[in-house]
Amino acid sequence: MKTDASGDWRPTATLEVLKLRARLLERVRALFSERGVLEVETPVLSTAAVTDPMLASLATRYTGPRFPRGQAFYLHTSPESPMKRLLAAGSGSIYQICKVFRDGEAGRWHNPEFTMVEWYRTGFDHHRLMDETGDLVTQLLAPIISLDNPERLSYREAFQRHAGLDPHTASPGDFAAVARTHEIGVRPTLLAQNDLDVWRDLLLTHLVEPMLGQGRLTFLYDYPVSQASLARLQPGDPPLAARFELYLNGIELANGFHELADADEQRTRFERQLQTRAAGGLPVVPLDKRLLAALAHGLPDCAGVALGFDRLVMLAAGARTMADVLAFPVERA
Repeated sequence: MKTDASGDWRPTATLEVLKLRARLLERVRALFSERGVLEVETPVLSTAAVTDPMLASLATRYTGPRFPRGQAFYLHTSPESPMKRLLAAGSGSIYQICKVFRDGEAGRWHNPEFTMVEWYRTGFDHHRLMDETGDLVTQLLAPIISLDNPERLSYREAFQRHAGLDPHTASPGDFAAVARTHEIGVRPTLLAQNDLDVWRDLLLTHLVEPMLGQGRLTFLYDYPVSQASLARLQPGDPPLAARFELYLNGIELANGFHELADADEQRTRFERQLQTRAAGGLPVVPLDKRLLAALAHGLPDCAGVALGFDRLVMLAAGARTMADVLAFPVERA
């Protein structure tokens, strides 16, 4: 990408791609309108920040009235919290198309500012939402990409098929042996760890994800409880998280949950994440007390999903990098 003074004012996406992007946005809104899902807008700024240790919020300072001078605000990594507050207030099924922000994420498939389509369906569980997500994505891409019938693989099935082990029962030594067999470079610090989620993520990114969604949509579902995030837990042996991700051509497009509605459990998870952040030397950020209050008031039974719109446009356009589908990526912002 050129960054010289004479050329870096220009957009990195072609006019043809920007028109494709506009058509896809129009289609997203039309599809939700057809289904009676209400479009909403919520604040980009929040006094709370994401507690997930795998994500980092961008922060800014406000110096005007009504707040202490230099009040910290955080650019949201997802509109999830305020949208759940709307759900608790009786909004019914809702969706939003918005810019979200994540620190430390830039590259072929990432930009610190990107577009997310997020929606929540009351009365849905994660299986029913997988049906709708597959239907919507297929309708959006059908004029451009021919897709076979969507595939569903449990987290366990995907690891057994593509990594040759059971991710719920394997030991760190089992994961290390598979990594050696496939000549995956492993840092000495990782070899000394017993954190199964670190090992799971290593094999997921190197062996499992590249094989998912080849020529058709693939849903990966029923994650380990330790990766539940904001999802409900399902009883069983082992118990599993009511969570799914959607892949196409090895690329993650969406992340969804049968949403957790228990305020006490959500607080426990937030506090556990803050402890993990502190132990890892990450900033300890303020947790979202308003979301907890909304959950305590009562969140309707619902499922929600976040779709990376820029990645969808990349696949539709056959683009190599996210910069190819953005008017101005961070390098030209």
